[in-house]
Amino acid sequence: MGLFNKIKQGLSKTRKAVIGQIDTMLSSFSKIDDELFEELEELLVMGDVGVPTAEKICNELREIVKKNNVTDPAAIKFLLRDTITKMLEGGEQLNISTFPAIILVIGVNGVGKTTTIGKMAKLLTDEGNNVLLAAADTFRAAAIDQLDIWAQRSGAQIIKQKEGRDPAAVVYDAIAAAKARDIDVIICDTAGRLHNKKHLMDELAKINRVIDRELPDSAKENLLVLDATTGQNAVNQAEQFREATGITGIVLTKLDGTAKGGVVLAIKDGLGIPVKYIGVGEQVDDLQPFNAQEFARALFEGTE
Repeated sequence: MGLFNKIKQGLSKTRKAVIGQIDTMLSSFSKIDDELFEELEELLVMGDVGVPTAEKICNELREIVKKNNVTDPAAIKFLLRDTITKMLEGGEQLNISTFPAIILVIGVNGVGKTTTIGKMAKLLTDEGNNVLLAAADTFRAAAIDQLDIWAQRSGAQIIKQKEGRDPAAVVYDAIAAAKARDIDVIICDTAGRLHNKKHLMDELAKINRVIDRELPDSAKENLLVLDATTGQNAVNQAEQFREATGITGIVLTKLDGTAKGGVVLAIKDGLGIPVKYIGVGEQVDDLQPFNAQEFARALFEGTE
């Protein structure tokens, strides 16, 4: 199965629940009026796009319709696709422009964080990068073991310590090893942490200080892994993590298991945080770099 078809299949529930309902709604109108936009806005909100973003989309569509004298309700769907594409574009490219580059991966337990790191390592090694994993989730022995397995699967190297060690010390050792081994990308796992646990956020800050001190000029990504099935709760998590630590991008997992794919728009437009990767299945190659045009195309294709 090609990459686009994987994304299309992964978005099937969202496409059916959100775009399918929009199709049905538009077919019931013979003209474009305020009532149409009110119903469209409601359907977008129900699709976890979020109220502010849904309002913004509808206001932009009103302007386009007025400017271009659009009268056919069916045209709204194509205008919506183009508007969504433009809204999602920008910042999705992963910044690994220095050697080494470093990626800090954070997120609460249960979102698929460690598995996501393994899949990301596989993608990067397949592209020819020498990847080093730092097992800095030292609160769970299982997390260290799981990351070790992913290192073997992906062809990445790994730096690990015993359970309970200082996570910042593991990151320090990983950076030292990366410098000695000509590593291209360091990916750091961190403990699954709740945003309201101050000591865990303090630990994140400590890790960031180590990175800033040891790799002051390196490209750095702070990626937050979110579970798409939680909808607006994922947006709330992103907002709270952003306030506690700098977030440069989102990895949105489990899109294939939910009709709440509209949360991508809520995160990108509402919070200004780009989506870097999306997870559309359980297989190792089901983590895909995010592409706004392909995402919008997959969301709408098959409903036309």
